[in-house]
Parts: sequence; C-alpha cells; structure tokens
Amino acid sequence: MSALPGSEEGTAVTGLDSSPVEPAAPDLPPLTAQTEAEAREIMARYPQARSALLPMLHLVQSVQGYVSPEGVGFCARLLGLTKAEVGAVATFYTMYKRHPTGRHLVSVCTNTLCAVLGGQRIYDAVSADLGVGHDQTAADGSVTLEHAECLAACDYAPVVTVDYEFYDQQDVESARELVAALRRGEKPLPTRGAPLTDFRGISRQLAGLNQHADLAAERAAIDAPSTGAPTLAGVRLAAERGETAPPLQHPEPEAAPEPDVEPTSGAGETASEQAADTAVASADTPAERAGAAQHHPDAPEPAGRQPAERGGEGTDTPAPHTQSVAGDARERDA
Repeated sequence: MSALPGSEEGTAVTGLDSSPVEPAAPDLPPLTAQTEAEAREIMARYPQARSALLPMLHLVQSVQGYVSPEGVGFCARLLGLTKAEVGAVATFYTMYKRHPTGRHLVSVCTNTLCAVLGGQRIYDAVSADLGVGHDQTAADGSVTLEHAECLAACDYAPVVTVDYEFYDQQDVESARELVAALRRGEKPLPTRGAPLTDFRGISRQLAGLNQHADLAAERAAIDAPSTGAPTLAGVRLAAERGETAPPLQHPEPEAAPEPDVEPTSGAGETASEQAADTAVASADTPAERAGAAQHHPDAPEPAGRQPAERGGEGTDTPAPHTQSVAGDARERDA
C-alpha cells in the first residue's frame, strides 16, 4: 500500500507517501459499529457513495490516528471499492497518514517565502529538539513533525501549524517553545482560528462530524478570530485612501453567428453546371479558382469568341446581334 519510493523531502513535495505500511499496534482502537454508523451517515450525504471516501478516511484517522490497513479495508467494504482504489487515494494526499501519528501534528512551512524568512531554520531546530525527521514521531508520542510545502498563509510567514491551526510569524525560539509546550501536554492558543484540540479531533472535524465535547467548546471554535492585520492590510489602505474597485463592466452580448448555409443548385441547372460550381468551390488557390470560373458555363464570353466554339452545349446559330453587325460591315464595304 505504499507509493513510489523517494526521499523525505520528495515525499513532502510530491504528496506521495513513500513509507511502508506498518502492522497495526496491539492497542490500536477498533473500528466499531458506532464508527460504521458514522461512516454510513457520511455516505448518505452524497449522490454516489464512493464520493464519501475522503471524509471516511479522515473518520478512520480520528479513531485510529492514521489510515491503517484495517481502515483501508473498512472503507473499501462499505463503498464497494477495492483496497487498491482506497490505498491509491490514501497515499496521494499528505493529510492521510500511513503510520501512527503523535498526539499533535506539527507542520513547518519550508516553501519559498517562509524559507526565505527562516522556515527552514525553524524546521531544523524543531527536528533537532524532537530527534526526528520528516513524517516521524517523537519517542514520547507527543508530536509528529513534517515539512509542509505551503500552508497558504504567505502574509504571515514564517508559519507553523499544529493540527492545521495557525501559529503565525514564528521564529526559531518561538517555534521551539511551542513544541515544548505541546510535549508538556499544554495547548497554546493559536494566533487565529479555533482553539487547539489534537490530531484525532481535527480529523473528526474534517470528516464532517462534531469533535467538541460540549456546546461551549463548539461555540468557542466558531467565534474564534480567523483573520489578522496582514490579511486585511489592503482593505484598510483602500478605505484610508478612498479607493474602490472600478464597477464591473458587463460585456454586450455577442450576436449569434449566421448559420452556415450550403449553396443549393439553381432550378433547372444542368449536371455540367453543377459540376462547374463544385470545381470553383473546391479550388485550393486563387489561380485554380480563376481557371475553374473561366470554364464555367455561365462565364461571360471573351471578346471575338462565338457560342458555337463552346462545343456541344453551345449553339451553331449566331446570335441576332452578331448577324446585324456582320451585315452592316458588308454594306460599308460595298
């Protein structure tokens, strides 16, 4: 059930979990009838049951702390999929873990802006304190550490998240203290967003289920601030300067194109005339088109050329105006 082999950094970049699946621990919580009932509740939200796979994998993690082999079979059985199909999804997304995760998941952004402002130094320091590398868990089971390619918070760089909650504008010492507090069993308040719970709790929320023990905790999560000064800086400056966005210009609807109408043969048109029309229409170059038009039966007569010269479809009888012109010439000669 593992993906392509690669380095730890490569795993973080590509989103493919290259680690082998570990056997289930003896004390792994079971997937109970209650878990199955909640899975079926999730499935009922979708027109097609297989669309529920992503939240169901989060549900498995909320119970067992990772997507275990048992969890893969659980999802496959309920959704009518193969284990290979479920495993392909579980190994593609980095939010699905393939071996047991610590009580908290600490993600350090090492992408461009965060790295320039110290993200890599933060990661290196935390890694040294924990004695682990990417996607590895501290010996006391408190924290799993990972590189994060982007945490979508460049205006707060460098950024660290714990169980996907934001701790903004960190430096080496603040990040080390944050991790030390987590190991002591504390839950420092995030810079913004909901109060911290733990990895299994946030996995339950990602499954679309309530992770809070009581109404007060739920309201605290909902009412927590989600934005800060860096995010709203543009809005504030625009208000101070009296700047507004230009009104939206609605483009005029374009007229419907005229339908292509195939030319039709004229009434009484002969077979040769129809063939000549086709030759003109299918000519590839101007020269070919001019030549085809010149030989068309409807083309005007060149000067000095008589209809009789046109062959079987012409006439052997000179036109009346031609006879008149010829007679006038003979009378002048006489």
